[in-house]
Amino acid sequence: MRLDKFLKVSRIIKRRTVANEACDNSYVTVNGAPAKASRILKIGDVVEVAFGNRTLKFKVLSLAEHVSKNDASAMYEVLT
Repeated sequence: MRLDKFLKVSRIIKRRTVANEACDNSYVTVNGAPAKASRILKIGDVVEVAFGNRTLKFKVLSLAEHVSKNDASAMYEVLT
């Protein structure tokens, strides 16, 4: 699954266009390297997203095309 789509489906970022912009501006890294929106994610990848002065670091647990709002947080595990 593409990185920008995962960010939208998992509800980390609300819109796919915003996820694209975050990737283009190097606010998103996958396994420590800056990632483009088209990067294909795999289960076990560690993603870090910078939101202003805070960052969210998480591990990908599942990849699903369509997820309900209640199940979206089960797609990733937040790391410290």
